[in-house]
Amino acid sequence: MTERVLILGATSAIATEVARRHLQRGDRLHLVARNAEKLARVAESLGSTSVTTQTADFAETSSSQSVIDEAIQTLGGLDVALIAHGDLGDQLASERSFNAAESSLRVNFVSVVALLVPLANYLERARRGRVGVITSVAGDRGRPRNYTYGAAKGALNIYLQGLRSRLFAAGVCVTTLKLGPVDTPMTRDHQKNALFASPESAARGIVHAMDARKSEAYVPSFWGAIMPIVRNTPERLFQLLPFLSGR
Repeated sequence: MTERVLILGATSAIATEVARRHLQRGDRLHLVARNAEKLARVAESLGSTSVTTQTADFAETSSSQSVIDEAIQTLGGLDVALIAHGDLGDQLASERSFNAAESSLRVNFVSVVALLVPLANYLERARRGRVGVITSVAGDRGRPRNYTYGAAKGALNIYLQGLRSRLFAAGVCVTTLKLGPVDTPMTRDHQKNALFASPESAARGIVHAMDARKSEAYVPSFWGAIMPIVRNTPERLFQLLPFLSGR
């Protein structure tokens, strides 16, 4: 069955691969992102007449309702929504400047909530649909290397727990997608190791989790075995282990 799919933050490498997988099964897509040129290139690369686009700056939270309204009107309804935008930011800058810290929290938490409010209200009225939100394994425990970003993602995880229970009675599924590191332009300055996933494998995990109507999913799935150890290590021991608590 053809579904109407909205992807917010559609120019990321992961979101582009998610869009590609939906197109392969005949879905209709509406892609929203800030950069019009990048968005046009993504739409062109997908090579389908089943794709429409819309530009929006998610930092302008006062416009979030109108962004969602326009997207739903363009699609003629909504079956699936994925919120994929975010920014790792600069941890050291966020420690030295509240403005930098606030910017990271706004991008990774506040702007997502601003989109979820109108999305949830629409789907609750429709009494159907699926929402996926990309968070991060960084939200499971604060670590010196990324705790401002992690705090935003951790707050988002809690918000999604409440939203999921609220929408359960309406038949709406909310999936928290806890991604590990992915080899994308956003992580170009990070030293890569075997734990880094490709955008293609991340997209495959995202689509599978949302299709299966999972409440939470680690992507790739092996993080589901790693993160309970990270999360439950006693703090004093955690602080003594450089591979966990180091920069």
